[in-house]
Amino acid sequence: MNNKIFALIDCNNFYASCERVFNPKLVNEPIVVLSNNDGCIVSRSNEVKALGIPMGAPYFKYKKIIEENGVHVFSSNYTFYGDMSRRVMQSLKVLLPNIEIYSIDEAFVDLTQYKSSDLIEISNEIKKTVKQWTGIPISIGIAHTKTLSKVANSIAKKEETSNVCDLREVEKIEAVLATFDIEEVWGISKGWGARLRSIGINTGLELMQADPEDIRKRISVVGQRTVMELNGYPCIDIEETKRKKTIISSKSFGQKVTEIDDIKEAVSSYAARATEKLRDQKSKAKTISVYLRTSPFEKGGNRYTKSRTVQFIVPTSNTARIIAEANKIIDEIYCEGYRYQKTGITLLNLVNEKHVQESFYDESYKEEEIIMPIMLIMQII
Repeated sequence: MNNKIFALIDCNNFYASCERVFNPKLVNEPIVVLSNNDGCIVSRSNEVKALGIPMGAPYFKYKKIIEENGVHVFSSNYTFYGDMSRRVMQSLKVLLPNIEIYSIDEAFVDLTQYKSSDLIEISNEIKKTVKQWTGIPISIGIAHTKTLSKVANSIAKKEETSNVCDLREVEKIEAVLATFDIEEVWGISKGWGARLRSIGINTGLELMQADPEDIRKRISVVGQRTVMELNGYPCIDIEETKRKKTIISSKSFGQKVTEIDDIKEAVSSYAARATEKLRDQKSKAKTISVYLRTSPFEKGGNRYTKSRTVQFIVPTSNTARIIAEANKIIDEIYCEGYRYQKTGITLLNLVNEKHVQESFYDESYKEEEIIMPIMLIMQII
């Protein structure tokens, strides 16, 4: 083991929690948030999870159960969620040093300097403050590596009274990993999971006990690092924020997609994530580029690739404007009849937010960054 200490801070049922911030009457009420086309369930409150409704389930399959149990249903609003994410991350930066924003609702933190302190007490204070400042509940997983902190956070989410898990003792780590399917371990894809299962490694504990060099040969150096991390040796440090000239956010779909609403849902999420990174380095984007493509292995006439680049009148870091522009581009480049594999956005020509000269002719910039303080909104409500 080592003396490094990491924490993964994750917002609980983030989209559903965001809806509760602006409607406190929904606290303890069952909530689901649907994808852009209202096709799938993308967020569930704990009350809905108790009904056995799975994540990503088609809405129509569970509509009867949802209606019978008085579940409140919302369409996703990625602009709103992106803004709430920014509030949470800014709060964490005020409270803690060395933060790495990992996703729209997750952040890694280096807590090594607090190793002689009561980390449970510190975590509880962080939870209390973030909830007070933003209205969003969080869970905190503590461990000696980032990979183990992901494991700890998954346990913390199940601890409804505390939502904190300190996973630094070897015996406790082994007991928890014995209950983890191999694909649940951070960094292990379904493909790698299948390969590991073929050699008898089915759980996180069995991966922890494997020979790191053998895992490197069988899957990759990433797998080797994962084994080391599960054994308490940090191989992945907190990533420092560096001012980038371009920011890219993209990912392949889990399965081929044909509907434009599903594509817009994905690109909205990527745009929100890219904008967080943009603001994190205190930059604004002059240009946005969006692409859409099928698999390169599709046969001749079934292949399609298209992209479009647009320049903003005034450089921006506003989530709503960037998402709106990304979706507008999707409208322009989408072509019906293809099975799409991947989409993504790139923010280009980034400039320091302090050096932006606003345009007299662009009235929309005046609303940028004018956001009512969250506590004032809650008081009004």
